[in-house]
Amino acid sequence: MAKTGIIRDIDKGRGEVIRVEISEYKGQTFFNIRVWYTDPNGELKPTQKGIAIAPTLVNELKEAIEEAERWLA
Repeated sequence: MAKTGIIRDIDKGRGEVIRVEISEYKGQTFFNIRVWYTDPNGELKPTQKGIAIAPTLVNELKEAIEEAERWLA
């Protein structure tokens, strides 16, 4: 079984963060990138904005991000 947990919270501003994590759902492990918001009680809650992908696709996602960095340079 893979290790699960929060890798990083990236401040998006206005009480929102982009949370990068390894999570488990129904016995399956996922690489999850999701927007979370701060509720009125100050607790972070997940939104529907995000993706959860199989760990086997993480390398392809990494390559796509590296390509995007080259485009933006």
